[in-house]
Amino acid sequence: MLRKTLLILIFVMLNHSNFAYAATTGDEASNDTNTNNTANECFEGVSRTMFKFNYALDGAVFQPVAKGYRSLPLGLRKGTSNVLSNLRSLLTLSNNVLQADFSAAGNTAGRFVVNSTIGILGVFDPAEKVFGLKKKGKEDFGQTLGRWGSGTGCYFVLPFLGPTTARDAAGLVGNVFLDPIYTVTHNRETDFLIGNENYQEHNYYFYRGMNSVDFRAKNIESFESVEKNSIDLYASMKSLYLQDRNKKVKNSKAKIETQDDTNWDKIDND
Repeated sequence: MLRKTLLILIFVMLNHSNFAYAATTGDEASNDTNTNNTANECFEGVSRTMFKFNYALDGAVFQPVAKGYRSLPLGLRKGTSNVLSNLRSLLTLSNNVLQADFSAAGNTAGRFVVNSTIGILGVFDPAEKVFGLKKKGKEDFGQTLGRWGSGTGCYFVLPFLGPTTARDAAGLVGNVFLDPIYTVTHNRETDFLIGNENYQEHNYYFYRGMNSVDFRAKNIESFESVEKNSIDLYASMKSLYLQDRNKKVKNSKAKIETQDDTNWDKIDND
């Protein structure tokens, strides 16, 4: 716990100087979109090295695993993706509440309850098809910090986790505490209530790993397209990441300039 607390304090200090309390919405936000699609580099040399490491790791491990996953029957992959999305909605719910977006929180909670029961743990989506509860965008603590007025902060690349910013790095730590799946699998105080034999720490990491594989499998062609058409792949991925995060913080419907959204599932930082 002390280690986690120290990490939070470090990231908060990195992010503290970037807080701005002037938030924009609606048309004003749309006009301001391009002004927040850049960020200063914290340590570009190190980030480029980390990017090369992640790129090599992806080619050696994640891409082959994703292609193997793609060979599974479509129905199985779709059901797995739905279950993962249903579990991920719990983190979205926490952030809906923190953002005081109670309409979205009600929709998220309703979808989770319906799909977890009638939808058989989320395999199916009767919440939308039967009850009209449409699926909305995912939310994370990095987005919540942005909605609270936090600036992006500087950009850097983490090993394994990929591109991030000072704000989103703080968000990564916050997500750990806000994600009910993490709490259930790691909090030994819940053993008496739910049974530790069914909910252990490795279940959480398996869930996160499957999320990564599912996302990578959905976007094989999109990654290849960016790789093929980029003069500087590092710069292209940085631009794509920052545009996507800015769009999510503003809940914007605008397309990402460097990539057609219709061919891109969704970039996830959490």
